Amino acid sequence: MLDSHISSSPFSATDQQAMQMALQLAQRAWQAGEVPVGAVLLDAQGQCIGQGYNQVITQADPTWHAEIVALRQATAHQHNYRLPGAQLFVTLEPCMMCLGALLHARLARIVYAAPDPKTGVCGSQLALHEHPVLNHQTQIQSGLYQDQAAALLRDFFKERRQLAKQRKQAL
Repeated sequence: MLDSHISSSPFSATDQQAMQMALQLAQRAWQAGEVPVGAVLLDAQGQCIGQGYNQVITQADPTWHAEIVALRQATAHQHNYRLPGAQLFVTLEPCMMCLGALLHARLARIVYAAPDPKTGVCGSQLALHEHPVLNHQTQIQSGLYQDQAAALLRDFFKERRQLAKQRKQAL
């Protein structure tokens, strides 16, 4: 007989709460006209030390990805550029820039919701975190609230295409 207290999910309640926060941040990005990606950074004890959402358009800066915003906030909070034991929860698979910064910060774990088949480097296009010459290894997990994150992105881009079509027809 199965014990009803045993969960088959590889994700804890804390993981789920963190990703739900990241999804809420992704909604804020959408409201700001940005690609809806949100990120939450927890310290080794599971406390939120950083959060962010995409702001590349509003900041006119290509480095304002959700992960980088959360990382900047967390390192300022910790007064250290290294975050050993920290975990990042992000709604979209990190790109090369973000993964590089996260590896430099020595994160213990990255959990992403939806894969990014165009620029994802945690398994979709490349698996940079597994490169043998890296002096730090970070655990990568994916799929937590994948359907919700993917739907958010899909709906955002559908809306953007519809708006562009309306603008074109109005000319």
